[in-house]
Amino acid sequence: MEKKVFKKEELGGKSLLDIVFSWSLKDIINKDIYRNQVKSIPETFLSVKDYKQSFIYPLLEETHADLFSSMTTLFQAPTREIHAVETSKAFKPPEDLFYKITLKKIANAEEVEKYVPEVGDLIALTDVRPMSIDDLNRPGRFYLIAYVHGAKEEDSVEENFDDESLGMIKILASKPISIELDSKKKKKETLLAVYLTNMTTNIRIWRALCPELDGGNIIKKVLQANSADENCTSCFFEGKCSLVPSYLRDIICSHDLNDSQKAAVLSCVDMRNCYHQNTVKLIWGPPGTGKTKTIGFVLFSLLKMKCRTLTCAPTNIAVLEVTKRLLSLVREMQTPENDSYGLGDIVLFGNKKRMKIGNHDDLLDVFLEHRVDMLVNCFLPSTGWNNSLESMISLLVDPESRYNTYLENIKKDDNGDDDKLKKEESDNNLLKDDDVPWTFGEYFKNTFISICESLELCMLEVARNMIRALGLLKSLETMLGGANVANEGLKQVLNDIKDIRSREGCFTMWSTTRNECLQLLRYLRLTFVLPNLIGKYAIQDFCLANACLAFSAQLKECESAIPLQLPGLRHAILVGDEMQLPALVKSKISEKAKFGRSLFERLVVLGHHRLLLDVQYRMHPSISLFPNREFYFGQIKDAQNVKQRSYEKHFLQGKMYSSYSFISIAHGKEDRGSSHSSKNVVEAAVVSEIVSKLFKRFLNTRNPVSIGVISPYKAQVYVIEEQIRKYETYSDRGFSVSARSVDGFQGGEEDVIIISTVRCNGNGSVGFVSNRQRANVALTRARYCLWILGDEVTLLHSGSVWKKLVLDAKERECFHRADEDKSLAQAIVASLVELGQFDTLLHSNTLLFRKATWKVFFDNAFGRSMARIRNAEICKEVLSMLTKLASGWRPPQVERAPIALRGRSSQLLEMYKIKGRLRLYLLWTVDIIKEDSNYIQVMKVFDVVPLSDVLELAKQFDILFRSYTENKMQRCKYRCVLGNLIVPMRWPGDPSSCAEPDDVLYLSRPLSLLSLREEPETSTALTYRNHFKSKVKNNWQGWHSGK
Repeated sequence: MEKKVFKKEELGGKSLLDIVFSWSLKDIINKDIYRNQVKSIPETFLSVKDYKQSFIYPLLEETHADLFSSMTTLFQAPTREIHAVETSKAFKPPEDLFYKITLKKIANAEEVEKYVPEVGDLIALTDVRPMSIDDLNRPGRFYLIAYVHGAKEEDSVEENFDDESLGMIKILASKPISIELDSKKKKKETLLAVYLTNMTTNIRIWRALCPELDGGNIIKKVLQANSADENCTSCFFEGKCSLVPSYLRDIICSHDLNDSQKAAVLSCVDMRNCYHQNTVKLIWGPPGTGKTKTIGFVLFSLLKMKCRTLTCAPTNIAVLEVTKRLLSLVREMQTPENDSYGLGDIVLFGNKKRMKIGNHDDLLDVFLEHRVDMLVNCFLPSTGWNNSLESMISLLVDPESRYNTYLENIKKDDNGDDDKLKKEESDNNLLKDDDVPWTFGEYFKNTFISICESLELCMLEVARNMIRALGLLKSLETMLGGANVANEGLKQVLNDIKDIRSREGCFTMWSTTRNECLQLLRYLRLTFVLPNLIGKYAIQDFCLANACLAFSAQLKECESAIPLQLPGLRHAILVGDEMQLPALVKSKISEKAKFGRSLFERLVVLGHHRLLLDVQYRMHPSISLFPNREFYFGQIKDAQNVKQRSYEKHFLQGKMYSSYSFISIAHGKEDRGSSHSSKNVVEAAVVSEIVSKLFKRFLNTRNPVSIGVISPYKAQVYVIEEQIRKYETYSDRGFSVSARSVDGFQGGEEDVIIISTVRCNGNGSVGFVSNRQRANVALTRARYCLWILGDEVTLLHSGSVWKKLVLDAKERECFHRADEDKSLAQAIVASLVELGQFDTLLHSNTLLFRKATWKVFFDNAFGRSMARIRNAEICKEVLSMLTKLASGWRPPQVERAPIALRGRSSQLLEMYKIKGRLRLYLLWTVDIIKEDSNYIQVMKVFDVVPLSDVLELAKQFDILFRSYTENKMQRCKYRCVLGNLIVPMRWPGDPSSCAEPDDVLYLSRPLSLLSLREEPETSTALTYRNHFKSKVKNNWQGWHSGK
């Protein structure tokens, strides 16, 4: 194994790439390759060198785990065929194997989504499309790993769609590329680029851990458990009790911040003018407490104090939200009178595609790439700010001289002196359509407008004098456009001749405005001088210069080392919540070594003081109650907005769908997906049904609602995504629904959150669902309603935070069972049928028959026959028939047995046809069982068979029925009719009372859980003596009214 070496390198992170390139396929699949080298990252460090070295092997292990994970899913990896390969100028074997690769063009519009390599991608080059790692390891197979260090810009992809090749990428290869892609050969070799992973983040971390960097002042400050967050004693002795300017303190205190937010902002701003020590502040922001709002106000305050800052966050969404908050504060406080620098000192930068900047028009003004494109025109020598400013001043000071120069240039053009003409006068194209020179008035007006447009483009800095100058230029432009100015009159006005009588008022206004504008433009020429910059990169560096304060969040601590080593950095503010998810770590070895721990979390462990934001504005109080008590020791208060009655939303009817509820799904089926991730399709079916109910409600009310479905497992997220995809077209109309993992939902919030916990087993095993941080994130995303789905038994036996949650829900009477809701019960049954889980459905106490009128018992043969029926729709028909029969319904005579039975079977055996192409028949009878001290009628279901098997089975049943006594036969044949239903009967246990029934079995409300077709219900029961029928009816009504 090649040992790591840090060295000065042209390609950033090449020493890390050299290590990755040294791994053989055997090394890649070896999960223990770094197990012995990875040590637990300590809480304190002796030196910066000790600090950095503690992250090296965990980073290598995590990089290895990324690559191993990619190799196990090669069958779904994005690929792209390569058109041509050539060595680059930097190609210096054996180490610097740099190549230029031309990708094969996209053949048609359907392939636009094909893989386009990006900078940082680690790819496999191979001559076959691999389905597994074994495909790369076969004898004679070409394979190597390469790193993309240069790629064609994304925006140019579509422009070159019809070119011979899509674009060129630059790679560093692990081995020489021996395949020759010669199109002239009869048998052309194939070379594919297969995406493995992206190394950008890991390379940045690796470079930040380079020992050549001294670590910066902040990292030196946080090596030990010291007082990095204490107030500066030197400032105190100098009499600087507060370093926040009074005007800024007034703004902070008058804004709509709560007391904890104000305290956090003032504490952070207070350290800005301290030069005696480096300070680290921690802001503890539990869910919904306004972290983004607080950070935005801190940034705004520091901007007002002319303090440059750098803001970092773990996700693009977080960066965008902070930027939006800052911009809204700047625009809110901005007036034409104040001496503000507007948006010029705010720069947002990142990956344009991943940040989806095109969807955020309000951020374009501060996005670095967009700003650079705008500033390029301002720095151009010919049409930029300096030239346009000089031209405008010259035009307003001596327009007649400019006009004479213009006429002279026209004459020179006629003499063919084109080069000199272009050098002396850039506006020589100002001619009429017939090549006749403009008059003085026309020249002045059009030249003024042309220069004015260039100046407007350059005036991006919204400063007071520029606003005034721009206003004056607009006024002059309006005057020129609204007046028919004659040549002589305009000349006199422009030369300050004021004795024109007929137009004296108009020209006096022009003269006054022109003089004021000239004064401002001359002032700007002296005070606002642009540096001499050419090219986008120079302008980009100019925009990003001189950061002096950093903000960080829940990043891995080694990721925080990237911004914390910036030159000139004096203070840092860490905003986070160690009770929420840490950064994602794939390697179990690195995770155990605390590689995912943030600097924020480590400092909390060391006892650093935190500024707690203690008011939450997101969750209904019934939602916030449990996480506040469980994770934050009851320190978080509910804001007034969530306490108002209007915050209590009822999206669906029923207590089950109140603001907070746990919905138990006892019949779930835990399974493993293709990626070895857990899923529970029964639970997913319940989620789908709830979303369907919400959608129906939306169609009826048209009240907008946003729904988030959270599950800890990717396989479950995928199953749910497939079921809710049909609602995508309604997202712009007010009904939005999305399914994501817990990690994917951190930082997000929705009106309604449905949590699918997935796990359903007898031993209480819940895996990483037991993680408290993961549970906290999932439980704190909802605004109005939080509905948690799970198996009560599994979670109660888990011994985790979920046990506490279930017990809490029961104590608060927020616990419900899914089958209490008819439509959810239907969804569960349908899902179990699809899975073939008939053992779950076919006994008397299942959700199908638990509340049925008749108790139902099943012969083993029936379960076996159901398992053999592959058609789910026919299985549903069988269960539909059973639920109707159990409710007391009986089919018309025409749907009964088409053949005549003999013996006792003709009296006791019932035979009903199941609708469907298989022509199956359900065989069952009424049986008698003893329960407590009574005999009761029950249903006994024998089998479901084709018609051809009925007679043979009837003979077997006839043998069974011969064993019945005459009394039992009579009891089995009794029919008690109540309206259109047949109800079961009960007899006392005394044998002497068997002649007549004394009572009717208690009838619970009928259950029809499947979607039953409406059919005419006709009782076919034998009607006994009229006085007995009346007696039965009266007995039942008497019992019912007594209840």
